[in-house]
Amino acid sequence: MKKEGELSGPYFSDTHFEAEIQIEDAVLQRMIEHAEADFPNECCGFVLGKEGVPRALTHMRAVPNDQAGDQRRRFLISPLDYMKAEKYAIEQGLDLLGVYHSHPNHPAIASIHDHKQAAPFFSYLILSIQDGKFDHIRSWRLDDDGLFSEELLSNKQDQTQTQ
Repeated sequence: MKKEGELSGPYFSDTHFEAEIQIEDAVLQRMIEHAEADFPNECCGFVLGKEGVPRALTHMRAVPNDQAGDQRRRFLISPLDYMKAEKYAIEQGLDLLGVYHSHPNHPAIASIHDHKQAAPFFSYLILSIQDGKFDHIRSWRLDDDGLFSEELLSNKQDQTQTQ
């Protein structure tokens, strides 16, 4: 089994931490609660905030996993939920910055499927849930070559609104 943190293959860049995300504690806590509640299935949702250096994640929106069949290894966000997230971002003066999902009993490393579904401007936050409990989180973004680079995550305490 590959040790957590060892990345290789055609989908990962050799560079890490070229981008940074600052996530508010309340947002992270809500994502963790969502991921643990949906265990053993994958959960999914959107992260919103302000583009900048670093990206500031101040809001999250959980959405149903629309994957037909086994949801333990895949998630799917419906086009309607995507449109609702864009509308919410516009109404709140926020930027739609990415997607989060969980990996039940797997590390928070982007999969080949994640790579195929990824858009270049989004951050992809992955929560590793082991036996129903949060273990760790990592974030990925496609670089200019279409390879995943890991983003540096930091947290910030705040009185964040989450929905």
